[in-house]
Amino acid sequence: VNPIDVPLLSFSEIAERLDAFQASGARSQNYLAMYSSIFGGITTDPSAMVIPIDDHMVHRGHGVFDTAAIMDGHLYELEQHIDRFLNSAQMAKIPLPFDRSTIRSVLIQTVCASKCSQGSLRYWLSAGPGDFQLSSSGCRNPALYAVVIESPSLPEPSGCKVITSSIPVKSPQFAVMKNVNYLPNALTKLEGEENGGFTGIWLDDEGFVAEGSNMNVGFVTLNKELLMPRFDKILSGCTAKRVLALAEQLVENGMLSGISSRNVSVQEGKEADEMMLIGSGILVKPVVQWDDQMIGSGDEGPIAQTLFHLILEDMRSGPPSVRIPVPY
Repeated sequence: VNPIDVPLLSFSEIAERLDAFQASGARSQNYLAMYSSIFGGITTDPSAMVIPIDDHMVHRGHGVFDTAAIMDGHLYELEQHIDRFLNSAQMAKIPLPFDRSTIRSVLIQTVCASKCSQGSLRYWLSAGPGDFQLSSSGCRNPALYAVVIESPSLPEPSGCKVITSSIPVKSPQFAVMKNVNYLPNALTKLEGEENGGFTGIWLDDEGFVAEGSNMNVGFVTLNKELLMPRFDKILSGCTAKRVLALAEQLVENGMLSGISSRNVSVQEGKEADEMMLIGSGILVKPVVQWDDQMIGSGDEGPIAQTLFHLILEDMRSGPPSVRIPVPY
């Protein structure tokens, strides 16, 4: 006897059930628009925001993605994120469905259709649908998807605890490519949360500090130097690189003695004056405890808080090189 009687549904019945799922409140975020090259347009109906099950991004993880923040009706660092996106696609051997300018236009039009003034734009390039084989050689058309997610509240620069992750770090070849295989990242984040923290911190194959689950790590040394691990084995964070550029102001006013990027040992990291996580979703988040070690005074550091406000100010009123107005 079957414990559950599974119905055979028509397309219209499936659409009704997708609408019911959306209405049930099962989703914790608002999705305001989606573009899909499969249906060649934009939808603002979350029930229609679906992708084919035979897309190789779904069943083989053969896809790359990137993001851009939407702040006050502007896209922040879109050009820098698209550059990284296309580099990731090249490394993943995913041909482009359109040229760069068309991809850029599609992304901006998707945000425009969403009417979202504060949130995030996330977008994917996939080897595409076509079959359930391992090789993507049977996929005729690579796919581009984009979603606009509303985020009405800003991140807070409140202090957090992190732990050293026991999840194996990604090899450099895959760590520097922003691909959809985020199981190690998800497990590292969960491990941090299960241990009463915000996230886990990865160490590289030599035992040096690598990165957080989906953010870069920065330190302020005892002699007031802003220090970040080198980007050769980890994802080159767009926000982290922008923070490094903005931090030059703090060198000029004497808050920092200098800025450097080099190998950082766990001991040096734990003995630092300040520690912070840096990423597009959190901006700059102070770390006040790593494992059992308090960082500095155990309070949110002044440099981390200053950098948070600098990046927020840059998002709101930075130069045209980092802010693109959305033509709603």
